Amino acid sequence: MLGGGWFLGHAVAHDALSRGWEVHVFNRGKSGAVPDGASPVHGDRTIAADLERLASAGPWDAVVDTSASELAPRDVLAGARVLERVARRYVYISTVNAYRGWPNEPLTEDSELLDGPPDADADYGRLPEGWTGPDWHYGRQKAGAERAVTTVYGPGRTSVLRPGVILGPREYVGRLPWWLRRTSRGGRMLAPGAPERTIQPIDVRDVAAFALDQAAADSGGAYNCVAPVAQATMSDLLTACVLATGGHAQLIWASDKLLLDHEVRQWTELPLWRTHAGVWRIDSTRAQAAGLVCRPLADTVADTWSWMTEGGTPVEHPRWAEHGISPEKERAILAALGR
Repeated sequence: MLGGGWFLGHAVAHDALSRGWEVHVFNRGKSGAVPDGASPVHGDRTIAADLERLASAGPWDAVVDTSASELAPRDVLAGARVLERVARRYVYISTVNAYRGWPNEPLTEDSELLDGPPDADADYGRLPEGWTGPDWHYGRQKAGAERAVTTVYGPGRTSVLRPGVILGPREYVGRLPWWLRRTSRGGRMLAPGAPERTIQPIDVRDVAAFALDQAAADSGGAYNCVAPVAQATMSDLLTACVLATGGHAQLIWASDKLLLDHEVRQWTELPLWRTHAGVWRIDSTRAQAAGLVCRPLADTVADTWSWMTEGGTPVEHPRWAEHGISPEKERAILAALGR
C-alpha cells in the first residue's frame, strides 16, 4: 500500500487485512493511522533512498497506490521503476479528471485522456496567467501518472481505476459530512437542481474492494469506478441524509437557474450539485463486468452518519473548508423561492 492512513488507502488496507493478506503500508506517517495488523514503513516517495528502503521490505504480489494525488508523474515513474523489481502488479488510483471531456460530455474508458508525459514535473499543465479556459492541470498530472505506471509495468500488469466522487466513513473532503450536518440542523433546507437528476458517487469501501480484486487479477485494464448511471438521484442522497439524521429537515428544491442567478458555486457551496452535461454520465459497465459492486447510496449515508456520531474525525485537509453554503445565503435563496 502506498498511502493507507487517510480515506481510500485506509479502506484498502483494512479490507486487505480482513482477507488475510499481509499488508505493508508506506507513507510519511504524518497524518492518519494505519489499521492494526499492517506493517508500517515510513518514508517519502520523492526520496530515492526511502524508495530503496521500501523495496528491501518486499517482495509483494501487488502495489496499490492511493497516495499519488499530489505527486508529479516523474515521481510516480521513479517509484514504479523501483517497485517493479519486487512487486508483480500495480493498481493505480487515478480519477475521471484525467479525461479531456470531463465534466462536459459523457465518458467511457475509450474516451480521450488529457496529455501528460510519464516524466512530467509538477508544473506541467499549469495555467498561464490570464487563462480563462478549463483548468486541466490536475487531470494532466493524473493522466501522466497513469502513463508512468503503464510505461514501467506494461498494460498487462497495470490496473488503472478512475473514480469520480468517493463518499463514506473517514471522508476528509467534506461533501457528504456537510450535507449530514446540515440536515441534522433541520428546518427548511435548500436542495439543488432537479430532484430526479442522477448522480454517481461511490462508496469508499466498494472502490477498495475492487482495487484489491484487481491486485489479485491476472490481467490489467482501465476502469471507471463510479456507481451505475441510474442507481441514485440527488433526491435519493438528500432524502437518505434526512432519514439518517432524524427526519427534521424539509427539502426545498431550487432550479439550476435560480441557483446560478444567486451565484452559488457549483460543486462546493451545495456539494455535488453541478450542471455540466457529463459530470454524472460516466459509463462503468466495464468495471461492473470485472466485478465492481456498488452498495446502495443510502447505506453509505447511514454508515457515514454513524461514523460521525460515534466520534469519527477525518484527517484535516484544506478542501473541507471549501464546502457548504452560508446560512445567510441559503435563507436569501429560500426567500426568493417564496415558499
